[in-house]
Amino acid sequence: MAPICAEYSRRLGQLAVRRIRATFAPKERAKNESMDDNPQNAPVQPDLVASIRQARVENAERADAIAEVRELEIVRLKALESALEPVVDQAPQGLDLFDLALTQSEHPRLFLDMIAFVDMAHDKRTYRFFQDTRNGRVLMAESQSVDTIVAAVADYVARRLVERERAVTVDSRMPEGPRAQPAEAYGPATWPMARPRTRALHFPAAGATEPVPAVEQPKAPRRRGIARRLGDALSLFLMLLGSITFALLLGVGVYWAWIARLRDLWAHWIGPPPF
Repeated sequence: MAPICAEYSRRLGQLAVRRIRATFAPKERAKNESMDDNPQNAPVQPDLVASIRQARVENAERADAIAEVRELEIVRLKALESALEPVVDQAPQGLDLFDLALTQSEHPRLFLDMIAFVDMAHDKRTYRFFQDTRNGRVLMAESQSVDTIVAAVADYVARRLVERERAVTVDSRMPEGPRAQPAEAYGPATWPMARPRTRALHFPAAGATEPVPAVEQPKAPRRRGIARRLGDALSLFLMLLGSITFALLLGVGVYWAWIARLRDLWAHWIGPPPF
């Protein structure tokens, strides 16, 4: 009975293996045949020359588009400049506060003065009016209408003129103070002179006898004290004693050098020593 069961199990295993191979083998063979036999699935080698040519074409198209947009900005800013010229011309003659100037740079701007200008927004249709202040750049007006920007610029010009008139009026009312002396490189231009003190005159009454105050004589310099003189004498004595001691030490050193070494050298090179 056991051999029959073992044989039956072996046949079931072989049958299962055949079914698995029959299931997956056709797919793998079809897949391999499609990858090997179909020429459309073969990898294509990239062409660098063609890629460079395509990049150059795209760059040229982009540059042309940027140039066209820049020309459009310049045209619109020139139209705004023509509309602003009558407003600026109404300013008082001889006043150099406002000067319309169009900068044809990468980002064109129409300057009204040193702190205000108009440029185009990112959509290239909207005007933006800016002013530089102490707290940063402030957006004064933004609109697609030229008339709106012209009205905002007119208000700005009017405020600037009023501020200038107020500044001129305040400066004219200020009292003139003492003028500062010009400073030279190595001192003041004029040295201050000491002013003499004014002494009130006092006249004695009629019939009164008042002694005339005596003129004060300059005080004689005080005599030098005995202690200071003794200090000077002691300092001189110590200096003299130090000089004598230094001379003695120098003589002793020279004599010792003569006895130790110089005497033999003298006898060897010159002759008998003098002492």
